[in-house]
Amino acid sequence: MSAWLPTAPCTPTGCATHEGRAAPVAHAVLRLAGVLALVLAGVVGAPPVRLLPDRPRQAVIRAWCRALVRAFGVRITVHGSPGPDGGRLIVPNHISWLDIPVVACAVPSRMLAKGEIGRWPVLGRLAARAGTLFIDRDRIRALPATVGTLAGALRDGDRVTVFPEGSTWCGRGQGVFRRAAFQAALDAGVPVQPVHLSYLLPDGRPAGAPAFVGDDPLTASLWRIVRARGLRAEIRLLPRIPPGRYPDRRALAAAAQSAVTTSSGVPAVAYPPREPARTIPSATDRDTAKRPSASVHHCVSSRPAAASSARTPS
Repeated sequence: MSAWLPTAPCTPTGCATHEGRAAPVAHAVLRLAGVLALVLAGVVGAPPVRLLPDRPRQAVIRAWCRALVRAFGVRITVHGSPGPDGGRLIVPNHISWLDIPVVACAVPSRMLAKGEIGRWPVLGRLAARAGTLFIDRDRIRALPATVGTLAGALRDGDRVTVFPEGSTWCGRGQGVFRRAAFQAALDAGVPVQPVHLSYLLPDGRPAGAPAFVGDDPLTASLWRIVRARGLRAEIRLLPRIPPGRYPDRRALAAAAQSAVTTSSGVPAVAYPPREPARTIPSATDRDTAKRPSASVHHCVSSRPAAASSARTPS
């Protein structure tokens, strides 16, 4: 595994437990059935939807994503407006694979995702049909080409969502925004829109169930979410940063990160140093973080533990 990849100190046992009410097993199974039906409908309906004009297509995608998130039992609250059409780099904080449909509920866009997602059964095919851009995260030499592809999509007027932390966090802490994607916005001359995501319990406390961190398998994450009751996803579309306001990607990334952390009140935490890799994960580990950690980043603290784990669905 490449040493340049960012890591987060969150783990499933320390950060992804559900503290609220649990749904009955039968109810959870019905939720999964509804999710599966919507995913299959999305696969079948994607080709004709792509032929629609821009605004109707975005409306259909937004409605489908809302239905999908609601099928998981998660309610959505959106603050702010997506603003005018046109090329834009959207940069949210990253908590879960669920972030992808949640963001699309508010502002449909193309996503930048790791290459493994393109090989997932059903979901990978659906992501590709939705215009997802894939990156080989294990090859740093592929990064300039990815930045060039991003810039081209932005110049063509596409809205592209990138999770610049490069790793999921549980929401009690946030990672430092990596700068590479911001170069694409500078090259294309488009605005950057910071977005803050959070998952909350009915009493307003951060919810652990949606967090997809550490060595958490995708199947376990799915089951944990459908068993949880009272989950709410909150999306804050923050003011856009116009092109030309910052001279380089370092300053632009710092400004976007500051907007997100100021909105959330959660400090950004520098990534702890990576320990030398011990083993190479097998193909059966591709729906997990693939980087197990010996320590836990507890939800009550935003300070990183001595060792870390990374969860990177995008």
